[in-house]
Amino acid sequence: MPTKFFVSLGTAPMLLGILSIQAIGSWLETTGISSEEVFRGERLPVLPFPDLERDDQDDQ
Repeated sequence: MPTKFFVSLGTAPMLLGILSIQAIGSWLETTGISSEEVFRGERLPVLPFPDLERDDQDDQ
């Protein structure tokens, strides 16, 4: 009898925990997708990259 009582008391917190984990996972996935949109290469400016071969020839 006491075992069934304790199992029934533990069921609700376990279900809430599982639902919370699923909600947090979904939120993190959505946040990750949104951050990819912010850092997508189409919106970033093209930065000049130094030519290493030319710099080596200038030093000699």
